[in-house]
Amino acid sequence: MESQIYINPSILNANLDDLENEISRVASTSDLLHLDIMDNIFVPNFTFNLERAFEIINFSKLPVDAHLMINNPDEIAPLYAENGCTSVTFHFEAVNDVDNTIKDIRSNGAKVGLAIKPATKFADIEKWIEEIDMLLIMTVEPGFGGQSFMHEQMPKVAQARTFIEKLLKNKPTLQIDGGVSLETIAEAANAGANCFVAGSAVYKSDNPAAMVSSLRSLAQKNYPF
Repeated sequence: MESQIYINPSILNANLDDLENEISRVASTSDLLHLDIMDNIFVPNFTFNLERAFEIINFSKLPVDAHLMINNPDEIAPLYAENGCTSVTFHFEAVNDVDNTIKDIRSNGAKVGLAIKPATKFADIEKWIEEIDMLLIMTVEPGFGGQSFMHEQMPKVAQARTFIEKLLKNKPTLQIDGGVSLETIAEAANAGANCFVAGSAVYKSDNPAAMVSSLRSLAQKNYPF
């Protein structure tokens, strides 16, 4: 049986003035829409306010994973769950209370993702792995699309996969975000990632839907678990 590989396009590099159509272009081949929410505090960039984010969630033809790159997501994260996100991902480095935020997201009907920046060690979040649905390991510094893939994050991905494979019950999805392309996805899949956020590679290609399929195929061939 083939392992489940997920490809989640990020709209950071899409045409933000025509998002409904941009999402439709990848809907047939993608798993979730990766919605980057930045507050210009936790990261030096701003994307969408709450009102605009909820509009996007509402018209998206794909289920949405909101990636909250915001300070103090404790109170905001549950609102994304309440307003229709399939999954809500918050940063370990930004949250005040990990346990409460996990509980509040889940009680509002969404799956829970926990994200870590490149400098954060896997050991720092290991204790929550069985409590979450997805671990996101950033392979760029969060804040901007189009950055180069950080190969030096692959040992952390492999460490996380080894830990996850030893779990008897809840095995969260292992996602990477940043610099994912036809040149890098095989290496990340081989290290143990099974979910990939792709922005520039998808939306700067001539055929975004076909690019998603190509990325999935390459990951599938190189994922050994």
